[in-house]
Amino acid sequence: MAAKKLAFLGLGVMGYPMAGHLAGAGHSITVYNRTPAKAAKWVEQYGGASAPTPAAAAAGADIVLICVGNDDDVRAVVAGKDGALAAMATGTLLVDHTTASAQVAREIHASAKAKGVAFLDAPVSGGQAGAENGKLTIMVGGDAAAFAHAEGVLAHYARAVTLMGGPGSGQLTKMVNQICIAGLVQALSEGINFAQRAGLDPERVLDVISKGAAQSWQMENRGKTMVTDKFDFGFAVDWMRKDLAICLAESRANGAALPVTALVDQFYARVQAMGGSRWDTSSLIRALRNPK
Repeated sequence: MAAKKLAFLGLGVMGYPMAGHLAGAGHSITVYNRTPAKAAKWVEQYGGASAPTPAAAAAGADIVLICVGNDDDVRAVVAGKDGALAAMATGTLLVDHTTASAQVAREIHASAKAKGVAFLDAPVSGGQAGAENGKLTIMVGGDAAAFAHAEGVLAHYARAVTLMGGPGSGQLTKMVNQICIAGLVQALSEGINFAQRAGLDPERVLDVISKGAAQSWQMENRGKTMVTDKFDFGFAVDWMRKDLAICLAESRANGAALPVTALVDQFYARVQAMGGSRWDTSSLIRALRNPK
């Protein structure tokens, strides 16, 4: 595809390599990060330019992409005199990769539409490794025309990019993703802990059951590291609790029952109390190894 002028706002563990894939594909990139040193490091590694504000980064861009922490962070980089929308021209496109609420997605969609700017909520799944390897799954909410305009750009760091429906649908789909992951990680934690306490070789157990119906991405990618008590693989417990809070709030609004999700959220709270706020999500097993 033809090179585009892009802005990327937010260079955390996900955004940094995602923006790097865009630079590697030949697009012209201007980046913004709340910590300027991180933006300077990115420019040194990938080229392009950095800007002191979201608005300055977004000025002149065909597509502005965001990957920040939560609803308030999204509002901070989008709204206000220094926000991206203040500098975006009619007919351009804003894409938000943050895992946030469907409410904020609809809010930003309305604000963008009022300025003649298209908007897609496009949260990602695949973790830090997926971002670094360009193998993310992207679930998108918004208009079909905007999706068609963005799809080729997003494909530079994705193995799947799918339009799920109107504004907010990407975020709602990501909630389903997190609900499913929470239950899977807890079940895997209980299974490994059971195997160890039963005197079995847990790695051998995982090797056997991963060839049957119990197989999952979590088992394949986190099972052995859970056995060896290693929890430094990117997606932190603090962020998972943020995501589960969004899921639980949405369930209260739509009437969906999430009893297991609510319980696992409390198990993650226990991990936080153990000092595991920055451990990755597979650290749920620590609460079983140290039940008090």
